[in-house]
Amino acid sequence: MSKSTIEFPLIEDRKIIHCDADCFFAAIEMRDDPSLKGRPVAVGGSADRRGVISTCNYEARAFGVHSAMATAYARKLCPNLIVLPHRFDAYRKAAQQIRDIFYDYSEIVEPLSLDEAFIDVTGSSHCNGSATLIAEEIKEKIFDSVGITVSAGVAPNKFLAKIGSDWNKPNGICVIPPARVESFVTQLPVDRIFGVGRVTADKMHRLGIRTCGDLRAYDVYQLMAMFGSFGPRLHQLSYGIDKRPVSTSRQRKSLSVEHTYETDLLSVDRCLRQIPELFQKLTERLEKLEGYRVSKQFVKVKFNNFESTTIECANQGVPRMAIFRDLCSQSYDRGNGMPVRLLGLGVRFKEIVNNAVQLSLFSDLELSDLELSD
Repeated sequence: MSKSTIEFPLIEDRKIIHCDADCFFAAIEMRDDPSLKGRPVAVGGSADRRGVISTCNYEARAFGVHSAMATAYARKLCPNLIVLPHRFDAYRKAAQQIRDIFYDYSEIVEPLSLDEAFIDVTGSSHCNGSATLIAEEIKEKIFDSVGITVSAGVAPNKFLAKIGSDWNKPNGICVIPPARVESFVTQLPVDRIFGVGRVTADKMHRLGIRTCGDLRAYDVYQLMAMFGSFGPRLHQLSYGIDKRPVSTSRQRKSLSVEHTYETDLLSVDRCLRQIPELFQKLTERLEKLEGYRVSKQFVKVKFNNFESTTIECANQGVPRMAIFRDLCSQSYDRGNGMPVRLLGLGVRFKEIVNNAVQLSLFSDLELSDLELSD
């Protein structure tokens, strides 16, 4: 065994956020049925059909229940476990709302599954360029608009951002600035590295490798001899090196702006007076996009009882303020005069057809992407 002579590298000046919803499917079920809160809940297949758990809440996890576990065994661990069937339409709708919020802060968004994504906010003008404040705002917006919590990691690269989002779950945030990378990575347990499963972790532990600092005792050739093609990757990660860019391989479906008011809007006239400012913000953001064609306009209204409504109409062209005003009036009427705490304006885009294949946000997500991870 020889000590690696590599010096700790300079960290690229990138600001990357990884957001991950907390027990996503179960969170949606608890949101839609408040009587489930505080009780052990899982979403998955039926025990009598050899089903498996897709995800579960933290009350269920306290009994040892986890994703990918057979439902029958989960019920043995937790006899009072409430197992609910999947409602993919509800999950997709919530995922789209979450994705739209990500796009409020950056066009560089890399979805990993329905409920998590990387967001590159390098150079962003939001929150005075603070990635930490952006992550906090994203968390607040998702809780306010979608009704669930997410955890976030903020770091100079994807490897550390993803670890960070899992560091303080649930509803947590972990910030790893460049100055903290060295101390953080040195003490990082190897089983927190993505790709290091139980078998690999056991092998490392037998060799006395428990942290990334321990990995640095081996050079890249030794790691290749022990772990094959994974060796060079382990060598880089042990120093916190991850040069992968955030990859924007999917299209956005909509663009919106919204505002939560400190004082409730008590009349339709007061709501309508907010439209010009929101419209201006939406127009400015639309001007920064290329290759998208508007197909609909919509208005979202959230009342002071936290119930919300959205009304949309077709408009294949430049968004018009008059349409937003009309939709706003219709939305307000649905509340029967109830005070309004949030207003939002948005547009939906036509799907771009490429080589006769229509792209869809969720078309390339397999079942393995849908939760099945803790």
